[in-house]
Amino acid sequence: MEYSSTDLKIWCETIESMAEKLGLDFYSQEFETISYRDMIAYESYVGMPSRYPHWSFGKSYEKIESLYKYNLTGLAYEMVINSDPCLAYLMKDNTLLLQILTMAHVYGHNDFFKNNRLFKEGTKASYALEMFKNNADMIREYVNDPSIGYEGVENILNSAHAIRFQKNRVIGIKGDLNEDIIGFIATHGDLSEWQKNVLNVVRKETEYFIPQIETKIMNEGWASYWHYKILNKLHLPDSLHIEFIKRHNDVITPSMGRINPYHLGFEMFKSIENKYGIDKIFEIRALERDESFIRRYLTKDLCYELNLFQYAKSGEDYIIDEISDDTGWMKIRDTLCNTCGMGTIPNIIVKEVSKNNRTLILEHMYEGRDLNFVYMEATLKHIYDLWQNPIQLNTKMKGKDVQAYCDENKKVSYSPY
Repeated sequence: MEYSSTDLKIWCETIESMAEKLGLDFYSQEFETISYRDMIAYESYVGMPSRYPHWSFGKSYEKIESLYKYNLTGLAYEMVINSDPCLAYLMKDNTLLLQILTMAHVYGHNDFFKNNRLFKEGTKASYALEMFKNNADMIREYVNDPSIGYEGVENILNSAHAIRFQKNRVIGIKGDLNEDIIGFIATHGDLSEWQKNVLNVVRKETEYFIPQIETKIMNEGWASYWHYKILNKLHLPDSLHIEFIKRHNDVITPSMGRINPYHLGFEMFKSIENKYGIDKIFEIRALERDESFIRRYLTKDLCYELNLFQYAKSGEDYIIDEISDDTGWMKIRDTLCNTCGMGTIPNIIVKEVSKNNRTLILEHMYEGRDLNFVYMEATLKHIYDLWQNPIQLNTKMKGKDVQAYCDENKKVSYSPY
């Protein structure tokens, strides 16, 4: 069905009015329609095309474009920015119904950004776009400075990117600097002023994205729940309603072997509303993150209804080792809790600095999962590039205490401790 920008504006006003009637509370919303190439670029920059230049964004662009070109993956129907006003990009090639569904989905995200405590306490939506632009301008000034140059900036960014998620994980509460490796090095390392500034740029931008990592299931589930509710309230004509049902089912269809956050979040919010009422889901939207959301509200009955199971590698094969029965559902729930959000990233903290040779001693907060030693060695070398002194990491391998040591030649060795 052909449509015009005027049609989209009329539908947008209708959707916004319905969202308000249903109780959503959101920032002022702005939409922009873009081409599929623009969407690839925006995805590559995680929605912020004004970010500083770095080869990793180009790598991401090439990967997404290649997968899309060979029909190995689709592109997002939209991209929403946690900003005030909230900015969302729509694909020009979307059908009219897809644009309507997407706009309703966006209002769900917008409400979540404005009201969830992780976003309220961990980000400043009104300053977001300006922050990314100012950071990019500063990085470009350093790149264009003959005394620093692109290579100098790139080296710092490479190392900073390697450890950017090693931060205090309690949003809204100022943590110990020892839980923030980039912050610790920027404060105590032997670095020039511009190098410290670059580290702090990466640090601040990472803080902006952590709430999104911590609430992926809730955020997508909330947006899916509300696009479904809003569009059903709009009483779409038959020509659009059939496509709506198909598109919605495409979004929330479960995936074999992995969790579809849209599906799990949608089903959980629907189940909670049926059990506790509409006020309860608004309360949960405001207070929880994925880990607490799943631990508190994923029940045995829901695990069974969703056919959730857990699998593990056995030799060369994968086997199902837990199903949603009387005891298995709790193990499945706990595994989901431990592997969602920042739980997917090892937690490394600064333990101390040796007084003898300024060795930076790090501690892996071991929770039963061994580190990937290939990645660990490369990361230790990046930390050495920033600290410019030996690095020691205390961890475990197969239950045994292991000490990894990166010396002045950036050679990594291991020993028990």
